[in-house]
Amino acid sequence: MGRDKARLPLASELLIESLARKVQHAAGSVCLVGAAARYRDLAIDTIDDLRSSCGPLAGIEAALHSNRGDFNLIVACDMPGLDESWLHELLTHARRTDARCLISQDPDGTLHPLCSVWRADCLEHVTRALDQSRLRLLDLVRELNARALASPQPLANINTPEEWHSWQLTR
Repeated sequence: MGRDKARLPLASELLIESLARKVQHAAGSVCLVGAAARYRDLAIDTIDDLRSSCGPLAGIEAALHSNRGDFNLIVACDMPGLDESWLHELLTHARRTDARCLISQDPDGTLHPLCSVWRADCLEHVTRALDQSRLRLLDLVRELNARALASPQPLANINTPEEWHSWQLTR
């Protein structure tokens, strides 16, 4: 992307502020996992990753390690079109099942492990995967026998300036 995706401008706020508001409404609380010093200016509780250079799995480890609840709604900072009602549905469904991990699935079958609910007891599995340098989220999701919940609409991840521009044109 060439810049911090979390700080992309979205209407009158930053992308991360929009997502944090949606997570707050759906889950009751929110915490940004990342370099706390980099987000000090935002009114969002922030915690640092426990490990550097280990990608999104390290963020999940930090979130679970913070011990904020049994059900942890994990949302990537690059998903601008997320609907708050979808996040609420995902959490509600996770609470009704015995699944350790419940992940979003696009209508086309694409899995989104960074729009998901992870139970606190996944921490030992996440930590073990990191200790063994197994960083692929989809591998861990399969190991956990995660369940998928079909979203009513595709979930967009923004990874390039072109994708950002295209997404803005479609809103």
